Amino acid sequence: MKANVEPIRQTVTVRCDPERVFELFTSQMGTWWPVESYSRAVSEFEHEDVEVAELVFEARLGGSILERLTDGRVLPWAEVIAWQPPHRVLLSWRPHSAPEPPTEIDVTVAERGDGTLVEVEHRGWERLSEQFRAGLYEIYVRGWPTTLQRFAVVADQAIAQDS
Repeated sequence: MKANVEPIRQTVTVRCDPERVFELFTSQMGTWWPVESYSRAVSEFEHEDVEVAELVFEARLGGSILERLTDGRVLPWAEVIAWQPPHRVLLSWRPHSAPEPPTEIDVTVAERGDGTLVEVEHRGWERLSEQFRAGLYEIYVRGWPTTLQRFAVVADQAIAQDS
C-alpha cells in the first residue's frame, strides 16, 4: 500500500486582476519561472554545455509546457489537463525523464479585495516510487515559496508597466 503524502500548498497575492494574473502564470511562464534553478537543463544536463533558451506554455487544454534548450532539444514538462481561464489550470506535471508517473499541479486564481490570490496545490506524490519521491518532494517544498515570490515580483512589475 502506498503512503498518503500531503500535497504541497502555497499561495501568493498579487496586485493584478485575475485575467492578467492567469495570463502571466500560464502563457508568460517563461518570464518568471526560475529555470536557472528548476529546469531539466539543470537537473538532467548539468554537465553538458546547455542552457534553457526558452520555456513555452501552450495555453490551452491539451497544451504542453516545453523547455527549449540552447542545443535545439525540446523537453516536455507538463500537459494541461484542465483549462478554465482565468480561474483554474490543472497540469499533469512530469519535468523529468525518469520512468515515473506525473504528479498534478492545480492552480486557482481568485479576486480577493484589492488583489488576486493564486493558490497552488501540488499533489499526487503517492503515485511516485518512494525512492524518487523522497528527494523530489523536498525540492518542491523548498522551491514553491521562492518560485511564487518570483512570480509576484514579475506580476507587480507587469502591473506597473501596464499603468
